[in-house]
Amino acid sequence: MDLILGLPDDIARECLIRISYQQFPTVASVCKGWKTEIESPAFRRQRRSTGHAQKILIMVQARAEPEKYRTGSTKPMSNLVYFLSVFEPETGKWTELPPPPGFESGLPMFCQLAGIGPDLVLIGGLDRVSWKASNSVFIYNMFTAEWRRGSHMPGVARNFFGCVSDSQRIVFVAGGHDDDKNALKSVLAYDVMSDLWVSLPNMATERDECKAMFRRGRLHIVGGYPTESQGLFGKSAEVFDFAMWQWSTLEGFLDCAMCPRTLVDDYGGDKDEIIYICRHGELMMTMKDSARQKIAILPPEICHVAHIKAFDGTILVIGSSGYGEEHMSFVFDVKSNNGWRKLDNPLGFRGHVHTSLLFKI
Repeated sequence: MDLILGLPDDIARECLIRISYQQFPTVASVCKGWKTEIESPAFRRQRRSTGHAQKILIMVQARAEPEKYRTGSTKPMSNLVYFLSVFEPETGKWTELPPPPGFESGLPMFCQLAGIGPDLVLIGGLDRVSWKASNSVFIYNMFTAEWRRGSHMPGVARNFFGCVSDSQRIVFVAGGHDDDKNALKSVLAYDVMSDLWVSLPNMATERDECKAMFRRGRLHIVGGYPTESQGLFGKSAEVFDFAMWQWSTLEGFLDCAMCPRTLVDDYGGDKDEIIYICRHGELMMTMKDSARQKIAILPPEICHVAHIKAFDGTILVIGSSGYGEEHMSFVFDVKSNNGWRKLDNPLGFRGHVHTSLLFKI
């Protein structure tokens, strides 16, 4: 049966690859042939190779309540309600994704995101009532706009762990701490397609509040701190070699002891090996075999950096002028170096951002 009546299938595909990602659920519901087509890896590859794939930034963001953002006001963390916001860099449009079942009143605090193909994976976080860490896994398919439950993380419930995917099929969870605030050195790997968890060898060091990155085919776990040094961040990183099935330690991966929250590598940046970090009011850049260099001073409106993201040489920084104030978003084009450009965050999208995930779909 023709994908589109009266048209050759290759022409029909040329039509389908041009639709917006927001139309995927509608298109998938039209007929079985269209659903099969847009969910196929070949469709996604063609969409990317022809330049029709869209970049979207999905964020775990606090729902801003403008009347509570006044000079000198405070907003306790326990009262913050987080949801999934979506920013389209090319259009400047902000929207919202539906929450997982049972979380209509707010996402688990400090949950983490990862992406595999068309799937958004939401892992863990703190229950907003009991404040206990959860091992839950929820998966949202961008094509069907439907959530499904994944197998729970095995082992102790953990929070403030590093989380990253290999962009193919595996999500990694590393470090963090348990409900008794004991820092962890264990690492887990989750196969999204098979819905199976396996354990990797333990890291050499406990790493609470660490940063996970997947670079050049290797898993990097950066910074963090052990139980006895709570809050005193280290400078080292551990790298897992899958061929050797073992960890190695990189001393001095960070040039100073600091929270790695504002450390990020560029989207698709493996070829250039570029890492960006915000520190002391400055945006720094490190390339392979070169010293870290300052490329920009942060906008004066950003005194507290909540989140940073990099994609294709563009840096997005989200932060506020002070505690309890509205959060603003600025972008910096590294190539043009024309300074910071403030984004227009609509009402409802001016809250704190805990984490984010860049999708190319």
